[in-house]
Amino acid sequence: MYKVTKANEAYRYEAPGHFDVRTTRLHDPEDVGGAVTMGLSHFLPGGGAEMAEAKKELVYYIIKGEMTVSFDDGSSVKLERGDSIHIAAGTNRAIENTGIASAQMLVVLV
Repeated sequence: MYKVTKANEAYRYEAPGHFDVRTTRLHDPEDVGGAVTMGLSHFLPGGGAEMAEAKKELVYYIIKGEMTVSFDDGSSVKLERGDSIHIAAGTNRAIENTGIASAQMLVVLV
């Protein structure tokens, strides 16, 4: 079983705790009876998401711009185009577009 999502078929959804962002969903687990969720998020400068627990294992991949991921232990990492980060379920993290231009981030949850 498979599902193709054309660029114009991605749908918008509201992600809790997110601000100054347009989130679009590309794939849901229900599409093929699987476990993967994938979305593409478009963050304005200063946009992001509040500190929250990752409910699932996730990967962020920066397509364009830069994003800073912060953790509740006070550490943070700046990600730029082509960078990615793998975060375990249960990890508290926040994200912010710390650049001067919009950023695009691919988000994969398992």
